[in-house]
Amino acid sequence: MSRPTSLRLPEDVRARLDDESQRVSAPPSTLAVVLIDEGLKMRRFPGIVFRDGPTGRRAGLAKGPDVWEVVRDLKRAHGTGRQPVDFVAEETGLAPELIGLAADYYAVFPDEIDDRIATDARVAEELRELADRRERMLST
Repeated sequence: MSRPTSLRLPEDVRARLDDESQRVSAPPSTLAVVLIDEGLKMRRFPGIVFRDGPTGRRAGLAKGPDVWEVVRDLKRAHGTGRQPVDFVAEETGLAPELIGLAADYYAVFPDEIDDRIATDARVAEELRELADRRERMLST
């Protein structure tokens, strides 16, 4: 759900918004919503940044990997008999504070991160299937 909101932007900010919206081929209002949302998230979670990629923008640690990657590793760590943060820190070399930051972000925005994890799993499966088909074709 959304509702109309009126903002008065300084001329230089509006010019940068217009330039960026042309660069990314998005309407200025759509881009403004994305940037406001990301800015609010970064303000709430210092150390989180947003990156462009082939599947769109996603949250990442300023000094590390994407948040979804850390959360995926934390979920995989359950059942290892070790504390998940300690396990991921040892496996990745990430500081426990950064792992905690990713976990905190996930606690507030779980759907966003779960969608990224699911997308990665789907893409990985598609790539495995492609490799299998290619191997079968080349083997005949």
